Amino acid sequence: MPKINTYFRFTSQQRTGIFLLLLIIIGLQISFHFLEVKIKDDNSLEKQQWLSLQSEIDTLKIEKENFKPTIYPFNPNFITDFKGYKLGMSTAEIDRLLEFRKTNQYVNSAEEFQALTKVSDSLLAVISPYFKFPDWVKNKKKYKPFEKFENQAYAKKEKIAVIDINVASQEELIKVYGIGAGLSERILKQKEILGGFVSMEQMNDVWGLSPEVVDKLKERFKVGAIPNVKKIKINDVSAKELSQFPYFRYPLSKEIVTYRSMNNGIKNSEDLVKIKGFPVEKIQVIEKYLEY
Repeated sequence: MPKINTYFRFTSQQRTGIFLLLLIIIGLQISFHFLEVKIKDDNSLEKQQWLSLQSEIDTLKIEKENFKPTIYPFNPNFITDFKGYKLGMSTAEIDRLLEFRKTNQYVNSAEEFQALTKVSDSLLAVISPYFKFPDWVKNKKKYKPFEKFENQAYAKKEKIAVIDINVASQEELIKVYGIGAGLSERILKQKEILGGFVSMEQMNDVWGLSPEVVDKLKERFKVGAIPNVKKIKINDVSAKELSQFPYFRYPLSKEIVTYRSMNNGIKNSEDLVKIKGFPVEKIQVIEKYLEY
């Protein structure tokens, strides 16, 4: 076994190298100890922009962590699949409600909702404060049964006197629900232009009258004797004169003039239906204002 002192025998060159290495190590230690090392800060514009946004990013993170969705009042009868899922209802609970609604029935209280859907008491306690039922449900009153009058004359519905639409006044027209001063004037103006109405179906041609209001007019008014209207000589008048008739726009008036010039005049309603753009569905009304 070699003696330990053999490990410490160096040549002159090795000793010189070791000495220089020690000097370098000592020099580095001294320089780290005495020299102040400065790290250059990154003050670039991009870094400043990121730092300015950092507080906003931190605020958004906190808001996201603390976010709770706002629940607005709703009618539980109209809960959709997605709405029910967001409220915490199971698929089976939602399906029970949807099947019930298909029968055109409604729940009118939180208790009825729970009995139908089978939601838990804890979930009901969370969502029921947001239930909003119609006012008539909340203000239900118990009414006494209808008392029949001994004198049946009082129980009979008042019979409405039907008036000839061609002699009706504005005041009488306004009595119809849905007709005001403007619509009543429009009806009277249309009657004046035509010289009188020949059918109650013409009420559908008065701009602004809904089908419901037209039905109410038919209950109160009728066309009595066909009025003696001034008829249009369809084979003689010009296209401009024809266009003044409410049922003929100027393009149709030109078609009428073209047809009669190419076919030796218009002889009857069968000729009218051959004219391009003619309102065939109203021919029975229009024909009463024409003279061949």
